[in-house]
Amino acid sequence: MRVIEKNNKRLIRSWSMFDWANSAYNLVITSTIFPAYYTAITQTTENGDVVHFFGWKVINTALSNFALAFSYLFMAFILPFVSSYADVQGKKKTMMMFFTYFGAIACMGLFFFRLETLELGIILFGLAAMGYIGGVLFNNSYLPEIATVDKQDSVSAQGFAFGYVGCVTLQLICLVFILKPDWFGITDLSFGPRLSFLLVGIWWAGFSTIPFLALPNNQKSTIRASKKIFRTVIIEFRIVMRRIQKMQRIRRFLPAYFFYSAGVQTVMIVAAAFGAKELQLESAKLIITILLIQLVAILGAFLMSKLSARFGNIKILIAVVLVWIGVCVSAFFIKTEVEFYVLACLVGLVMGGIQSLSRSTYSKFLPENIKDTTSFFSFYDVTEKLAIVLGLFSFGLIEQFTHNIRYSALFLSVFFIIGCGLLFRLLRFNKVMTS
Repeated sequence: MRVIEKNNKRLIRSWSMFDWANSAYNLVITSTIFPAYYTAITQTTENGDVVHFFGWKVINTALSNFALAFSYLFMAFILPFVSSYADVQGKKKTMMMFFTYFGAIACMGLFFFRLETLELGIILFGLAAMGYIGGVLFNNSYLPEIATVDKQDSVSAQGFAFGYVGCVTLQLICLVFILKPDWFGITDLSFGPRLSFLLVGIWWAGFSTIPFLALPNNQKSTIRASKKIFRTVIIEFRIVMRRIQKMQRIRRFLPAYFFYSAGVQTVMIVAAAFGAKELQLESAKLIITILLIQLVAILGAFLMSKLSARFGNIKILIAVVLVWIGVCVSAFFIKTEVEFYVLACLVGLVMGGIQSLSRSTYSKFLPENIKDTTSFFSFYDVTEKLAIVLGLFSFGLIEQFTHNIRYSALFLSVFFIIGCGLLFRLLRFNKVMTS
């Protein structure tokens, strides 16, 4: 195993390219083209927005939300053990590659997704999410290894900025095939979106090669090498969990992160469906709107990094969460396209900031020079995934019973309010610790 040189600009750029690679999934599959395509093909004159999934009648957007929630719940259960295995066996990069290629292949399979293959499409949709989740965990765990504490905010922001630029680049390529199919002699209007899913998989797998070549595997544990692997993984998991329980800042930060992340991640996933169902926005307008969000998010990531250096991470996180509360309340009342676009710009600004700053804040709270970073970051990622499960499930459940997606959006403000209160508690604790 080669030693990682911290703050090495070339290594940091290579690490950032993983965000460039996998953010294409997050934009095209989670936020724009897939939701728009999925909503379009499942909205029929015969059944309205109700679809049949293995004999069950479910509202189309609720089904996709439930599928994602299941994927996140499953990954939240296995991530601590997978990360412990990677730390013990020295296979961090190997597992990162496995999940990346697994998700990319699932994306490629979505090329065959049509209404008549609904069940297959939803299953591949869920599998792609699992691959994305696993890859992100291992990528995040490299942050404290490649950057010193004073650089982690800016390095995290750079990673997210690379991701936003990368996903927008691929999105624009995909839009050419969707909006101008006649340029290529395409007569099947479903071909453009389905080709986009294929391109995402190729892009994701291809550009991930850059960080895979640059990042080393972690060192295999020698202390516990004699034990059986399953028992070793359980021991590693328990050791890390006990250490985290003694870290008071992390113990206070994770519950706050859980609640506000439930709101953030759900908004990102359902924004396109909200615009389509409530404002009847065309797919092209929705996709362009989400593109705008990604571009503004680049500014947000760097802006929050600069502000955190001056005012501190927790204060800036509180300010951003307060803005998110306003976003959820505003979503309940908006009626026009212009209002939706203004709200989208605001979402982009705070989305980039809160994601980047949350990752670096958690990294800063970890002890310096820890070796099992993957196991520690698994708790961060599990917190986020369980939050997404709660957010998506509650969002889908409220829509299923009320048949009004606006009530679902308004309810998300509850998560942000709780998260904000817990951040204030952490802020008071930090003041006591430093006084």
